[in-house]
Amino acid sequence: MDQFLFFLVAFLAVASAVYFVFARNPLYAILSLIVTMFSIAGMYILLNAQFLAIIQIIVYAGAIMVLFLYILMMLNLNKADESKKNNVLKFVGVFTAGLLLVGVLGVFRGIKDNHIVVENVDRGVGLTKNLGRLLFNEYVLPFELASILILAGIVGAVLIGKKDL
Repeated sequence: MDQFLFFLVAFLAVASAVYFVFARNPLYAILSLIVTMFSIAGMYILLNAQFLAIIQIIVYAGAIMVLFLYILMMLNLNKADESKKNNVLKFVGVFTAGLLLVGVLGVFRGIKDNHIVVENVDRGVGLTKNLGRLLFNEYVLPFELASILILAGIVGAVLIGKKDL
């Protein structure tokens, strides 16, 4: 059942990503990119990485996609504003897609006989509790330094954005 769900979510991710590339309307392209981000979060959930799935939804599907939609609405793109795409770029795109297809087929041919044993899988690998334990025990100094750096960036952005001190 897990394998069926994985292939379903993977197909949804690839289909929406392909639609993103070939969509003529920028609004539909951004909406299909949101579907891609949610389906990638679904893959993280299937891999027992709930924290990464939530971060994927909050950061990418939430914040960045809302920013893209906001910019799109502010720019007010029309079909008359879009320039014609060069045929050379289309040829390069088809050529690189063909190279990618050859690479993927080579990978599938190479792993055809390999079977993965899933008996000794640690189910607690992607849990938030384990990530927090690792961050606050082994990597506490880099974690705190990163938080100080982020705080300095926020203070700098506020000072730059403020007109009078």
